[in-house]
Amino acid sequence: MPVSQLPGNRWFVWLRNATLRIGVLTGVYLSVVLGGWLVIANRVPWSANFAGLRNAAAAALTALLMLIPIARFRRSPARLFAAGITGWAVLSCTYLVLGLSFERLYSRMTPFRVFMLGAVAYLFLAVLIWVVSLVLAARHQPIAAARRRSY
Repeated sequence: MPVSQLPGNRWFVWLRNATLRIGVLTGVYLSVVLGGWLVIANRVPWSANFAGLRNAAAAALTALLMLIPIARFRRSPARLFAAGITGWAVLSCTYLVLGLSFERLYSRMTPFRVFMLGAVAYLFLAVLIWVVSLVLAARHQPIAAARRRSY
């Protein structure tokens, strides 16, 4: 029986698309960090003594995980943006669900604002990479076009 004919195979078709796969996995990783951060901050009382260090570590881990789509699609700004926005959408949905358990979570930022924060960050990085690639491509081209002699 060929692999494409297995029952339930259609559910895994999205894994063939690298952009979607990297985006969803990045979103899952970011969601795990957010969930762990909230649980430790709200359910572990002795962690309040190290609140600054705890928050800095979680922010650094979040920033490190945000680099996954950038490292994978550094030569394709459109795919970088698509993967980043997919991951950040997964994180925003997790933030929305976690807000039901942690009632004061929405007091600072709504889920839409969290989504827009990540969308603008990935959009800025994608445009920056695009402009840098244009500048680097222009450096390899001659400044003046070669003229043909007319005889």
